[in-house]
Amino acid sequence: MPRRLTQGWNINGISRFSTGFPVAIRQTRGDFSLAGSSSTDEPNLVGPVVTQDPRKAGPNGANTYFLPGAFTSEVLGTFGTANWRFFHGPGIFNTDMGIAKRIPITETMAIEIRGEFFDVFNRTQFSQPNGNFSSSLFGVITSTRDPHIGQVSGKLCPLRQPD
Repeated sequence: MPRRLTQGWNINGISRFSTGFPVAIRQTRGDFSLAGSSSTDEPNLVGPVVTQDPRKAGPNGANTYFLPGAFTSEVLGTFGTANWRFFHGPGIFNTDMGIAKRIPITETMAIEIRGEFFDVFNRTQFSQPNGNFSSSLFGVITSTRDPHIGQVSGKLCPLRQPD
């Protein structure tokens, strides 16, 4: 096999593994706390927050990240007992990769061909679940991060990089 095909390849990649962002829990229907604004209201926490894999259908249907049964509406004239951001949403597990090859075409010039692929393992990366207790989608994830995509490019460049 010719050296021109087998040599000069560069492969790179980056992986990101992290916990999700804190889930903002709030109750926006009405001013239950009588504080003059519904943006300060939180529901009551009455049990442990049980999270589940949103890829699997749970007791509350598909894409449910946490079970809303751990919360109840706050009592009129009081503040709810749930903290605003006390647990995290789904984590991020993502790997991006690239491959490049320089092909000499003259003594001073080369063509560089590059392929870049994002989320190479094509694993769904979920966004935050709905944290509004007043919503029918409370605890449900309704969107995802960017999907598995790729791009290919080429450019004319000097054969050797300057020292």
